[in-house]
Amino acid sequence: MKNENSNRGIVALALISLLILFSGCGPAMQAGGDIAQGRQAMFAGNYQAALGYFQSAEQTDPNYIWGTELRAGVLSYVGRAQYLSGQLAPGRDSLQKALVQMKSDNVARLYLGLTLARQGDRQAGLRDIEAGMKGISAFLNYITTTFGSTWGQFWDPAQSIRKAINNSLTMVAGGNFDWGMLLSQGEQIAINIEQEPDRASQQEDQQLQMNFGK
Repeated sequence: MKNENSNRGIVALALISLLILFSGCGPAMQAGGDIAQGRQAMFAGNYQAALGYFQSAEQTDPNYIWGTELRAGVLSYVGRAQYLSGQLAPGRDSLQKALVQMKSDNVARLYLGLTLARQGDRQAGLRDIEAGMKGISAFLNYITTTFGSTWGQFWDPAQSIRKAINNSLTMVAGGNFDWGMLLSQGEQIAINIEQEPDRASQQEDQQLQMNFGK
């Protein structure tokens, strides 16, 4: 009888633990789903729809972090979509808060620089644009060097993102550059690096399927 009661106690404890685990995962799973849908909307150019998804994720779990290698908080995505929707003032606020939450978010820093520049604060904007681009380039170099023999080989394999960054930084270093061109290039770099984890994952999956088929 004692053993039976003991076993029941163990089972009850395990069930309680599982319930706690799943209840804790609920908001995170919902926030992750919202960000996933928001990212696809953003890539399709549906910025208002993307913003709606990101704001929903923020309400569900404001501390949620998306991604494994290229990580970003919810506020970072809210700020990006606000910028792309032309909501510069709230976008600036969201991006600044995102960088307080995660200083290593170079994509958020690039977007903040673009936002500041479009608001007329070109000196501060240029500082963050350069810092964001350099950070993204350093991140890609780290991934492709440290993990180049495995999954890192699928990240920016033709170095197209890093070449675009180098072109932009060279243009800035030359002085008297075209601001419209810099902002356009910065926006394209931001979208490309955001899409890179998806492209790298697809290429890795294709390579694995080819290897299995041999």
